Amino acid sequence: MYDDRKYVVIYYNDINQIDFSEILESSIETVRRSIDGNLTFVKYEGDMPASVEALTNRSPEFTHEQFLLVLASPDWSIPDVQPV
Repeated sequence: MYDDRKYVVIYYNDINQIDFSEILESSIETVRRSIDGNLTFVKYEGDMPASVEALTNRSPEFTHEQFLLVLASPDWSIPDVQPV
């Protein structure tokens, strides 16, 4: 189902350079931000869209499985607090 889906992390300040018609998010209001608010990501299928490729500060591409691990990290998810 997500075999062709790819993900790239970018700085949130660069989101205005993204052409939303090229990616799977619909607008700036629908992107997820990292816990500190400095990062976001875009997802797409197939080749890297031109507006994403044009960014000088972006991560390498991640597969769906790889990106699930990224989202599970403390940068993107607040760890469960276990009761004492």
